[in-house]
Amino acid sequence: MLAGGMVAGLMVGCNRSDAIVVIEPHPTNPDILYVATNDYIYKTRDGGRTWSNLSKGMSHSRVISLAIDPWYPATVYAGTKGDAVYKSHDGGQRWVSMRKGLDDATITSVVNQLLIDPADSQHVFAATTMGVFETKNGGEHWVKKMEGMKEVLMVTALALDPTRRTVLYAGTSGGVYKTVDLAEHWEAVNHGLVPATLPKTSRALNVTSVQVDPYEPDTVYAATLAGLYKTMDGGMSWKRIGESLADQMIVAMVLDRARKGVVYLAGRDGIHRSEDGGMTWTTINQGLVTTNVRALVQSMINPRLFYAGTNGSGLYRSLDAGETWEAMPPVVSQQ
Repeated sequence: MLAGGMVAGLMVGCNRSDAIVVIEPHPTNPDILYVATNDYIYKTRDGGRTWSNLSKGMSHSRVISLAIDPWYPATVYAGTKGDAVYKSHDGGQRWVSMRKGLDDATITSVVNQLLIDPADSQHVFAATTMGVFETKNGGEHWVKKMEGMKEVLMVTALALDPTRRTVLYAGTSGGVYKTVDLAEHWEAVNHGLVPATLPKTSRALNVTSVQVDPYEPDTVYAATLAGLYKTMDGGMSWKRIGESLADQMIVAMVLDRARKGVVYLAGRDGIHRSEDGGMTWTTINQGLVTTNVRALVQSMINPRLFYAGTNGSGLYRSLDAGETWEAMPPVVSQQ
């Protein structure tokens, strides 16, 4: 990312486009949306008609995760691939580095996901290449929280149980871990997830997303680069599902917050939806020019509104829960 540098535009529908790797909708304003490409962060305030480059003041490091404070939405966190965490108090106009406690090793600066505690927005977790880190003061200082994670270092995803604030799941390069005491101690919960035949290495199974079912909190889904897994007993045992999908490399996952048992997956062959908890699947790519999908999110305001970021044709929007997709206007800075 170039601080104050030149801006590259994303031409929707053209032969070449930078990837849309992160999408973060505003929690209360449907016209505001943040996206990150391989080069910049962009923001729209008018539903995608115009975009602003928000990358001034940042380093060259790519932004690979974003999180908006649900209580004070002008506060935005950005996790980078190489330069830890940045924070903005004014909707992305100015950014401040928040890396104290994250700078003990260069690789720690790769922040795969940021998770804000819905009960306390000063309380944030970060999934990094060197483990889980926690801040209780809005990023001013980070503390490593890896007690019990002996076999792995790389943490790729985090999920909070919406009904039990002290319960979290961590997706790692070697399976899933669970804490019941707000990250004071972790325990591997990999029975049925990491086969006994696989070596117990840090790269045995790369989890890309973990999601807790909002209707059945003991039901958890783990998307990996080698298929989809589901537990219905809080991680004690896992079962592989979705084996009918042609491509088992899953990049993104959404559990529908308004419809029980509805799951969306995204990857190199587009978007798939299950309405029965992962037993059967339907491909929902109508309107997508490129099926290589990098990011998929559901609006917090309108549960039928979804956004998908692709690896070749820009940003898409669905107003009917994925039945049809429409290309959004080009993500080009107006500054």
